[in-house]
Amino acid sequence: MCTPEELLGPLNEVERKYAPPTLFVAGEPEILTNGGRISIVGSRRASRESLLRAGQLARILAERGHVVVSGLAAGIDTAAHQAAIAAGGKTIAVIGTPLDKVHPRENASLQAEIMREHLCISQFPSGYPIQPKNFPMRNRTMALVSDATVIIEAGQKSGSLSQGWEALRLGRALFISEWLTKEKDLTWPAEMLNYGARILSKETLDELLEELPDRHGTLILDELAI
Repeated sequence: MCTPEELLGPLNEVERKYAPPTLFVAGEPEILTNGGRISIVGSRRASRESLLRAGQLARILAERGHVVVSGLAAGIDTAAHQAAIAAGGKTIAVIGTPLDKVHPRENASLQAEIMREHLCISQFPSGYPIQPKNFPMRNRTMALVSDATVIIEAGQKSGSLSQGWEALRLGRALFISEWLTKEKDLTWPAEMLNYGARILSKETLDELLEELPDRHGTLILDELAI
């Protein structure tokens, strides 16, 4: 158990406003100093193409020494964690349950691996009930932990949007997968772009890396189909 400042370092007034008073951690806190920390987030019922995008981005970032952050949910989160691990990189799970609970149940082995060999963070003490409001709260904390956030796929009412808005409030970089900006049924990408979000594509991927501390190498842009 620790405070956010004990784990992340000093917080400014804006960061402190919605930071939880206490964090519970399992794993290797030194991962927090292993380079840039990038959240890859999105839909639990993501398309096959978006799962591929999440996995490709996580792999490329992990191979360059950055840390992939996500929320251990089904879909995009799971793809990002698994790809980072498979690439030999490090990953951080910021979860919406206490450390001694798992949601969804099918991620029990993945959570155990992250708690053992990577880093798992929760703001909820043992015995705290699992309820819907936990997850947007978790997203705000994940934005705080991360240097940048990438939204791969999200519907008009997706919980990932709470993280996007929090990243913008904190002054952190927010990137939106390019294909989302072309979806006529979605209004949120244009709204976030108006507030400072950026489009992530092959051509703009270096902008993401420039937001990260201890940048490693140069991306081979053709590796990623955003």
